[in-house]
Amino acid sequence: MTELVNIAGLQIAKPLYDLVKNEISPGTGIQCDDAWHSFAQILTEMSTKNRALLARRDELQARIDAWHLEHKNENIDYAAYKAYLKEIGYLLEEGDDFSITTDNIDEEIANIAGPQLVVPVSNARYALNAANARWGSLFDALYGTDVIAEDNGAHKGANFNPVRGAKVIAYAKAFLDEAAPLQDGSYIDAIAYKMKDGQLSVTLSSGQRTGLKNPEQFKGYQETDGKISSLLLSNNNLYIEIHFNTDHPIHELHPTGIRDIYLESAISTIMDCEDSVAAVDASDKVKVYRNWLGLMKGDLSVSFNKKGTQVKRSLQPNRRYLSADGSFFEVPARSLMLIRNVGHLMTTGAVLDAKGVEIHEGLLDSFITSYCALHDLKQNSPYQNSRKGNIYIVKPKMHGPEEVAFTVSLFEKIENAFGLERNTIKVGIMDEERRTTLNLKECIRAASERVIFINTGFLDRTGDEIHTSMEAGAMVRKDDMKAEPWLKAYENWNVDIGLACGLAGKAQIGKGMWTMPDLMSEMMEKKRIHPEAGANTAWVPSPTAATLHAIHYHQVCVADKQKEIMQRERASIDDLLTIPLATSVNWSAEEIQQELDNNMQGLLGYVVRWIDQGMGASKVPDINDIGLMEDRATLRISSQHIANWLYHGVVSEKQVMVSLKRMAEFVDRQNIGVPNYISMGPHYISLAFQTAQDMIFHGRRVPNGYTEPTLHRRRKQLKAALKGDY
Repeated sequence: MTELVNIAGLQIAKPLYDLVKNEISPGTGIQCDDAWHSFAQILTEMSTKNRALLARRDELQARIDAWHLEHKNENIDYAAYKAYLKEIGYLLEEGDDFSITTDNIDEEIANIAGPQLVVPVSNARYALNAANARWGSLFDALYGTDVIAEDNGAHKGANFNPVRGAKVIAYAKAFLDEAAPLQDGSYIDAIAYKMKDGQLSVTLSSGQRTGLKNPEQFKGYQETDGKISSLLLSNNNLYIEIHFNTDHPIHELHPTGIRDIYLESAISTIMDCEDSVAAVDASDKVKVYRNWLGLMKGDLSVSFNKKGTQVKRSLQPNRRYLSADGSFFEVPARSLMLIRNVGHLMTTGAVLDAKGVEIHEGLLDSFITSYCALHDLKQNSPYQNSRKGNIYIVKPKMHGPEEVAFTVSLFEKIENAFGLERNTIKVGIMDEERRTTLNLKECIRAASERVIFINTGFLDRTGDEIHTSMEAGAMVRKDDMKAEPWLKAYENWNVDIGLACGLAGKAQIGKGMWTMPDLMSEMMEKKRIHPEAGANTAWVPSPTAATLHAIHYHQVCVADKQKEIMQRERASIDDLLTIPLATSVNWSAEEIQQELDNNMQGLLGYVVRWIDQGMGASKVPDINDIGLMEDRATLRISSQHIANWLYHGVVSEKQVMVSLKRMAEFVDRQNIGVPNYISMGPHYISLAFQTAQDMIFHGRRVPNGYTEPTLHRRRKQLKAALKGDY
């Protein structure tokens, strides 16, 4: 059992208490025990409200269930349904128009449109990779992915392939011609770059001298031995660095000595405590908090073996350049870091209240992650995160404006406890629950002084869509869900409401994840739709993907797109309320089995890593062996979809069990050779297998279809068994 420390009527797990006392508190001006006394007061004021909000969720769900049961076997009268949702307080009347008043916001949030990474902060290596992904090599991103096809001799191979290299250079120089064109000619013909009278002069192979078509795009340069070693350009508020080095074999392919082109890539990163993290007890939470602390203090580092070489990774210093007038200036080398706390639902044994009851984990997250961020605010780190002095907390899985207002109240109390100015702690609102979507304007209003982010999320949002309307009937197949009226309306609605509430130039309007890190060519074809939709950020699965997706923000000026979108008709609330029911359950047996197997394989492939290895996010092969970056949202949509079909008789319990066992053995085969892997078959008694069963067969009864209660319970069982306590 974990030793507990008693402070202010709280029982705090000693590893957490020691972390606060020995590592977080020093340098903040806030003594450890004083902080715990403040937190105890916050718990007194907020815990009852938290429980009341959760009870309200359950009450509304019960009333919606009752309405559907009362109208079972009837075509849905959507006018009556809409009126009922208003009557019970699920759908609120919109108030007057307004604009958010959030101010003092970092440029990365307010004015720079670009990719966003989401990484488990529990993994120090991933966290550092993401923080340092502000800049990425375009040459590497192109050479190492399928954006450059391997046909006609352009294979990757173990050694540098000049044929492939030539294709990389052609692609990259075509990008430069589009993003920062020359007055005359093309970068493919450029043979020399010089500074002349404070202007960039480019010599073409013909001997002609030219410059940038828009000279204002030139921002600076670096010199080595009196020669330009790099150029800094800008387009759509994004930097481009052309790096020169004649010592690399790629130089032989072009006369200017361009070694690489670096793109400003992951402009911001969400360091995640939630869906991509498996943190179920005090020791897990300490790991999460310690890594975030290291990022805020600037001293997080990790050493690892990479291809036989020991590598140490730490935060990168800013990049330094000369301006045209010869003065030095710096540009950020690190992604702006936001921290995603957990939602309102779960509790944690890391702290017990005076009655020995676990406290709500979200309250602890907000307090401790803010405490850690004091080091950044007090500039205790050599690598400042928020140059405006903010703490950016993304809050997931809030249901409606009451819950947003609760979060705002919590942040105010934390600011008071730490002596911070009002609205220092800014909030990002995840628009991933149906009640939040329908009432998004009022959710934003509730945080109008501190909102810096709204974001859509297909998987969680669909999981909640299914669970909310579970009693209404069988849902369409998962792939067909993307064509349903509610989903298109949801994606447009998020942008429409965000712009109507004045988020342009003040906050991020985000879009969801590209989940296939190995299919970058396809991403380049499809993900341009996100900036075109008016989103000034969108999630990507890796630093490489961030570099490639950054190209889309050079091609599309999001600020201009947002101005266009503000003139269109707003998405329809009636479309949002349209339930994605199958018009008739007449799928073939083969189609039903295919859907069932696909859901089951995805669920099991993720669960087995979460339960047995504590991996909250990883690249999991799908049923076609395509690697997908998965987090907990995968489980919610898959388990709810199977539970829905099971409840409405599309599949039987026997079919589900047969598919579950067959897919368990399939997943076992996919994981052959994975260290410490615990097979689910052929006996099907592993805790991971039992977890999957629980999610499916009890999916209708868990709050809002969330998977966390089941995952946490089973993971704790496994950890206890490994310790011999179970």
